[in-house]
Amino acid sequence: MQQFTVHTGQAAPLRASDVDTDQIIPVRFLTRLAKAGYGQDLFADWRDDPQFVLNRPPYHQATILVAGNNFGTGSSREAAVYALADYGIRAVIAPRFGDIFAGNASQNGLLPVVLPQATVTELWNLLERTPTSPVTVDLQNCLVRASGIEAPFTVPADIRTRLLHGYDEIALTLQHETAIQHYETTRRRTLPTTTRTR
Repeated sequence: MQQFTVHTGQAAPLRASDVDTDQIIPVRFLTRLAKAGYGQDLFADWRDDPQFVLNRPPYHQATILVAGNNFGTGSSREAAVYALADYGIRAVIAPRFGDIFAGNASQNGLLPVVLPQATVTELWNLLERTPTSPVTVDLQNCLVRASGIEAPFTVPADIRTRLLHGYDEIALTLQHETAIQHYETTRRRTLPTTTRTR
């Protein structure tokens, strides 16, 4: 998994609340077995509108999305995260996220940042007034910074550690490889065992 420490980039103001996973990636595109390739279908039903934020420069190069309340609700499809990440989005800032979406995001290197609605509105206004104003999401210090804005956020310690080091679930488990090997060599042989198949 890609590490997330500090990221500065173009941000896109998505002034929409209750954006569910079917709007992020419509179900008709869920035909791939790999994580890659979903970015081209991100917000597919909205991309027909030339005025949609990700169709307009400089927002079309966004690596940070600033969205409204309840982002990523709806079905549990992990492809919603794949689509955002494959498009190039590294972080989504919103007042609240769907719980399953937030879990899927952090397990795939996409950082969900919860900020108060007032701060999100301040970011929207800044990005609409000065579209190229850079936004920094700093996971090391848990701060979002932009012109005239500095907002702290919180992330559960285990999720923060995983993202800072780029650990997926397997890499996290392998941090305990020595203890696992010790247990396997010292445990009672009467316990169930697993054997490798050929």
